[in-house]
Amino acid sequence: MTRVSCPVLRSRLTTAHEAATHIGPGDNVGMSGFTGAGYPKAVPVALAARIRAAHERGEDFRIGLWTGASTAPDADGVLARAHGISTRLPYNSDPTLRDLINTGEVDYVDAHLSHTAQQMWFGFYGRLNVAVVEVTAALPDGLLVPSSSVGNNKTWLDQADRIVLEVNRWQPREFEGFHDVYYGTALPPHRRPLQLTGPMERIGEPYLRVDPERVVAVVETDAPDRNSPFSPPGEESRAIADHLLDFLRHEVRAGRMPPELLPLQSGVGNVANAVLAGLDDSEFTGLTAFTEVLQDAMLDLLDSGTLRAASATSFGLSDEGVARFMDRIDAYKGRILLRSEEISNHPELIRRLGVIAMNGMIEADVYGHVNSTHVMGSAIMNGIGGSGDFTRNAYLNFFLSPSTAKDGAISTIVPMASHVDHTEHDVHVIVTEQGLADLRGLSPADRADRIIERCAHPSYREALRDYIGRAKAARPQARHTPHLLDEALSWHQRFVETGHM
Repeated sequence: MTRVSCPVLRSRLTTAHEAATHIGPGDNVGMSGFTGAGYPKAVPVALAARIRAAHERGEDFRIGLWTGASTAPDADGVLARAHGISTRLPYNSDPTLRDLINTGEVDYVDAHLSHTAQQMWFGFYGRLNVAVVEVTAALPDGLLVPSSSVGNNKTWLDQADRIVLEVNRWQPREFEGFHDVYYGTALPPHRRPLQLTGPMERIGEPYLRVDPERVVAVVETDAPDRNSPFSPPGEESRAIADHLLDFLRHEVRAGRMPPELLPLQSGVGNVANAVLAGLDDSEFTGLTAFTEVLQDAMLDLLDSGTLRAASATSFGLSDEGVARFMDRIDAYKGRILLRSEEISNHPELIRRLGVIAMNGMIEADVYGHVNSTHVMGSAIMNGIGGSGDFTRNAYLNFFLSPSTAKDGAISTIVPMASHVDHTEHDVHVIVTEQGLADLRGLSPADRADRIIERCAHPSYREALRDYIGRAKAARPQARHTPHLLDEALSWHQRFVETGHM
């Protein structure tokens, strides 16, 4: 049975191939999708086929692709393999697309997720020609039930000249009521404060609005999200989690945090899942989350009662997590709320709620600058995503990583970060399996001592101490943040040349 109940939208039902004809060379296309959830399943594949056919005829056919965050192999991946993307923003994790970005074929705008929608409204990115947005249902009055992510969908539907909807029967019809889409945003100088003082307060509507006259095609699908498996926590991840949990206990005892903590934000990945699993085994209870992505471990916390409720913009579940969510969906209603990412990542709200931010990193230097995006300073991994939104505005932030990578060939703690996404001014706590460095209120020299002694791997500690000592001696009048400029990035250069730092 069709989920397209609106007569006007039902009259636009067509095939994915026909819908893709509404996208032309040079168009900027805003697609739904955030961390592999809620992305369009059929139109990107049909569009890639059109692009390949055009290339075979010797015609140039590429688009600018804008999303909420990462999508999937049948969206980002299929378009990248067709060499059909000219520009990509604001986040990406597809390996084929990553290679094209790093070889210079695709221009990549690595943006803070909270900035994307507003900068689109400001006109910074140019015209949005087409929106391709997945929804769960189109109601008789034309309102749309969002699917497993919200991301930037509101902005794409508001701003696009032409709109293509994918109505996906795989998404549970019970999703109606899980969303809170805020329609009160405005351009400066007409903005007003956001009236949200708790993670689960509603300030918007459970539906997406759309102008039916701009909808040029509606495609019905029945296809799953890209669900990513998570490995069981390893020894290093469990050690990182233990250090962090002990620190939270210390903060509660010191009176700097209530027993139920403050709202949690957790980045994506196995280390983050290990921290959440550690919380489930701890004495903490009555927790809340104000975050971007709901992973399997947060379902565990909700099921056990450790987590009372969670606000996010997207799911990021494994196959097992999806099955569990589908089976218990009624129990999660009222305890899970999905918002637009301009709200889930809004700096004002993060600061007001006092969020505890936990994110991964590629490396940190001895003074606390953190690189979360680039390998050896030049090659993009995924992007800054929302880590900057939360780090800069959190009540307390943590950066988490094993102390080494590549079987010890790379040290996560280095003399100078080869790329800086989060400066020393914003970074509060660094955690590796070796230990935890609380950097709050410390001078650069004290930060360096603490990071080296508590976070660096023992096989690299003496070399880091030696670097700092010689840097201090070399420039007696420049000891605030001493560096040896001819050696600061020598560890990275040595890895590039020899495969080992």
